[in-house]
Amino acid sequence: MFLSDSATVGYSASDLSAAAACEWALLRRLDAKLGRIDAAPAAADAMLQRTAELGDAHELRMLEQLRATRTVVEIERGDLVDIGSAVEMSEAALRAGAEVVFQAAFFDGRFLGYADFIIRTGSGDQSDPADHAATYEVYDTKLARSAKITALLQLAAYSDQLQRMGIPTGENVHLLLGDGRTSSHRLQDILPVYRARRARLERLVDERLADPAPTPWGDPRYAACGRCDLCEEQVQQHRDVLLVANLRLSQRARLRSAGVRSIDDLAARREPVPGLSDATLATLQGQARLQIAPRAPGRPLNWEIINPAALAALPAPDAGDIFFDFEGDPLYQEAGNGAWGLDYLFGLALPDDTFRTFWAHDHAEERQALIDFLEYVRERRSRHPGLHIYHYAPYERTHLLGLAARHGVGEEAVDDLVRRNVLVDLYPIVRQGLRIGSRSYSLKKLEPLYMGLEEREGVANAADSITEYVRSRTLLAAGQTDAAEQILTDIARYNAYDCRSTLRLRDWLLARAAEQPGATAASPATLAGVPLPVREPDPVYLELSALLADVPPAERTADQTALALASAAIDYHRREQKSFWWDHYSRLGAPVDDWADTRDVLIVETAALHLGWHREGRQSLDRRVLRLTGALAPGSSLKVGQQPFLLYDLPYPPISRSDAPGVRTAHNRATIIDVIDESVYLVEEVLERDAPAHREMPIALTPGTPPPAGSQVTAIAEWGRAVLSRWPEPLPDAAFDLLRRRPPRLLGASGPTQPLVQPPARPGDGEGDGEGDVRTAIRDTLLVLDRSYLAVQGPPGTGKTFVGSRVIADLVVRHGWRVGVVAQSHAAVENMLRAVLAAGIDAGLEPGQVGKKAKKGDETKPVPWTLLDTKTFARFTGQSGGWVLGGTAWDFSNADRVPRGSLDLLVIDEAGQFSLASTIAAAVAAERLLLLGDPQQLPQVSQGTHPEPVDGSALGWLSDGHQVLPPEFGYFLKTSWRMHPRVCAPVSALSYEGRLRSHPSDRRLEGVEPGLHPMPVPHRFNSTSSVEEAEAVVSLVTGLLGRPWTSGGRCASLAQGDVIVVAPYNAQVELLRRHLVQAGLGDVPVGTVDKFQGREAAVAVISLAASAAEDVPRGLEFLLLANRLNVAISRAQWAAWLVYSPALTETLPSSVESLAQLSAFITLVTPARA
Repeated sequence: MFLSDSATVGYSASDLSAAAACEWALLRRLDAKLGRIDAAPAAADAMLQRTAELGDAHELRMLEQLRATRTVVEIERGDLVDIGSAVEMSEAALRAGAEVVFQAAFFDGRFLGYADFIIRTGSGDQSDPADHAATYEVYDTKLARSAKITALLQLAAYSDQLQRMGIPTGENVHLLLGDGRTSSHRLQDILPVYRARRARLERLVDERLADPAPTPWGDPRYAACGRCDLCEEQVQQHRDVLLVANLRLSQRARLRSAGVRSIDDLAARREPVPGLSDATLATLQGQARLQIAPRAPGRPLNWEIINPAALAALPAPDAGDIFFDFEGDPLYQEAGNGAWGLDYLFGLALPDDTFRTFWAHDHAEERQALIDFLEYVRERRSRHPGLHIYHYAPYERTHLLGLAARHGVGEEAVDDLVRRNVLVDLYPIVRQGLRIGSRSYSLKKLEPLYMGLEEREGVANAADSITEYVRSRTLLAAGQTDAAEQILTDIARYNAYDCRSTLRLRDWLLARAAEQPGATAASPATLAGVPLPVREPDPVYLELSALLADVPPAERTADQTALALASAAIDYHRREQKSFWWDHYSRLGAPVDDWADTRDVLIVETAALHLGWHREGRQSLDRRVLRLTGALAPGSSLKVGQQPFLLYDLPYPPISRSDAPGVRTAHNRATIIDVIDESVYLVEEVLERDAPAHREMPIALTPGTPPPAGSQVTAIAEWGRAVLSRWPEPLPDAAFDLLRRRPPRLLGASGPTQPLVQPPARPGDGEGDGEGDVRTAIRDTLLVLDRSYLAVQGPPGTGKTFVGSRVIADLVVRHGWRVGVVAQSHAAVENMLRAVLAAGIDAGLEPGQVGKKAKKGDETKPVPWTLLDTKTFARFTGQSGGWVLGGTAWDFSNADRVPRGSLDLLVIDEAGQFSLASTIAAAVAAERLLLLGDPQQLPQVSQGTHPEPVDGSALGWLSDGHQVLPPEFGYFLKTSWRMHPRVCAPVSALSYEGRLRSHPSDRRLEGVEPGLHPMPVPHRFNSTSSVEEAEAVVSLVTGLLGRPWTSGGRCASLAQGDVIVVAPYNAQVELLRRHLVQAGLGDVPVGTVDKFQGREAAVAVISLAASAAEDVPRGLEFLLLANRLNVAISRAQWAAWLVYSPALTETLPSSVESLAQLSAFITLVTPARA
């Protein structure tokens, strides 16, 4: 920030980032500039100076390259006195059509900035029809190897200035990175956040200018991070509650609202605090009291043992023990590889004080470092079979599993380390067993307990390590090898200290454990429960992987990419199963807060005995029924019949357990027998045979065992062998064509590609856009498809099922085709079968020609198709003529049910949510594939980490980041028959590149404007439920009901069933339902987004519930996911209301993806700028 001559406060793009990080600190620096307080001394930063010099050199190199090929107008960069003339020269050059402007200056009275390069795209030559109108795009040089949010804000700031000048801007902005790559980004993914941050910053500055007093600590108008140097000074000075270890900012806000401002206030508090549970308050108070208590003689920190049993998780020491620590850069990325992050150092300390390192400076070296590390561990275990690998916090375990999955090497070795409890995380042992009078439980803050006088030198923390590592690579690229190597030596020294610190902590904990009555050191048992097939990779997977072992991902051909996907698909289900089990075992030891927000987890708040231990009828095992109430994690859905794990803390119930002592235990002899509401469940628990009854209650319900993949694994492996047998020639197969992203192969094609059949234009078809009969085009293309696939993207309300069912009926009745229909759920399959029967009635399609395997419950209700069992499949598929068979991937991958290649066509409905692996498994039954769906709706949930994106959907793979399916792969249904044009427009802009439009209709809701209506409702401290929003929704719905609603030529009063209320969290769903019932509106449907996919109503109301970004469980990425918002808004035929806290927009995301999501959301709620 700076003061201009007129005393106006000016700012740059970096100030926007600073404000997002800590508003309070930024305003204190402003106070200093205004002379209200003394300025904090600025420490010299040699690294920053050196980075600036290297950045200037990088910028100069890019300038020389542009000078050699383009005409460059160079603006001399002056001081504030000369800024006006620099701005004028910059604007004049742009208006004159300059090819490149270097150091273009911008100053609008408040914002000051200099753009590295502004480059013209297109000449504007109207005589050249191939040329585009001239536009300008901003390019900025950065030494970084990946895009940073601060750099993107700079690009948006300069583009915004161009637009303010009236200079036409292009769609993209660009970063010229230090490794030579260009990182391009859509301006629309950045500009809305930039403008929101700019408006917020200007409001803050104007408020402070109007108030002559310095910015006070604790002013609720301004967000304080509580961590930066300026905040830290105030935290210490005011003994703020932020001194308490593990206290979150949201908890601080609740405490301050209750008058609890200091750590001393908290320790002395006797009354409850609204918004904090009794257990949470007690934990925080216990921590506060220990931190402020006088230190015991001889103790550098106060500590107390709160759970002696937790220390029993420590195994006995072994001479071969390893103490392990990673150093990693989470923002590292390589060209052509979507994977983020690089673990650049594997550091190991041994009991004899030896230290070993394995370095990696790119992903290929990371792969080799993993191999070398695992080989070292294998060899050492052969000599010391009782060794354990100790680490602190879950990073090491998580990243070993992730690296093995990413690179497809060493997975069984890592699997074995985890399964045999060789990896020992000391962090949960500390957290569960001890309370320590330290402000932080980080390893560094615990070191006074056991490191004595040995102090750290040089690099001091993980952030410094990353910064220094990036600097070393920059120096190396600049030819300064010695300086770069010295930095790596310093990083290794820091890592070695961390490893030795872990060793000393282990020894200190062992000493504490030995002091407990009856304590004995134990070796953790091998974890049980993972079936052998889950642990062993398929030999075909190994063979296919070996073919690409020496080909970097960025250098693969399309066929090699398909081969990599084929290899990963073979191992897909094994990875999914393994991920489930390791997540399950992690929950047995990790602090509850670490996994409370995991999908399908219910943290039990109250547990009551609904029915005691008993047996009924011929039951041979005792059982009881529990009434469990609690908070269900976001995105979860627990249903009657599911069999979750019941997770128990100490003291354990008397059940068999083979996991390590000192951690939790769990079993899945439980069934949900009733869902009373979204937070209350009846669960039947069954005892093991001969086990005594117990009174213990579970602390959580956690996900049950996933269903076995069964025939899918066999089918994919068979298909993989076929791929392998043909290689290096591509397998002429629909699934392999899909993986190659090859346009559909047609009979008689003279080249590698041939245009698809285009819909004939039919006058009077009601669309008036020349689209004609797309159904005919799809059918005609399928008829000439040569062992390949065809894709159809159908956004909400475009008649995807209508189109698909009529294509199927036509092919079956008129062409005698044998057609399969598969989807992710039975409901989706059955919906399509009903539509096929309706479409084929007039053409003579009989119920006997439509079949589906009977599922549980079918015997109690009539269905219009033929129900099949294992004995009648062959009779149905053997009938002459055409037929339709509905089923799941298990059915079509089972050769005993559907012989390989016996279908003329397999229709994959909801292919935007159907994984590539499942697509391959089902595709073995058919010659052709029709992919029908929309990747812009809710994605499929995957648990595993895979080396290739086989967990992504088939349509998503083809779309490859585009919102609309590229035309060479199939058809885009571009007309929505559901949404009013003013509802359709924001949905189209959000999710379909503006290409979805609405068909006119006679619908009308009297007195209500159609479209999307943002409805800001201010509130604070809410995470997954908001009373304020619930009350607003009730008021809104009440005001809408009874209005005349015209649809389909019929007019009636808007009824409760004509409104849908959607929320992202089960807690808000239940709160909304209670408020609606209390208002007499109990017939208004309420649910999470997934419950309403495929549904429609006159009005949709969406309630987001969370107050601010810091309150959002699973992050803004979950809450503001464009797919989720798309589905929610597009349920509406006439109008949709988006109810939200305006504070959700007042944040700066930390990732490029989150930045785009927030920009899209801001665009939705600020339609004037859309």
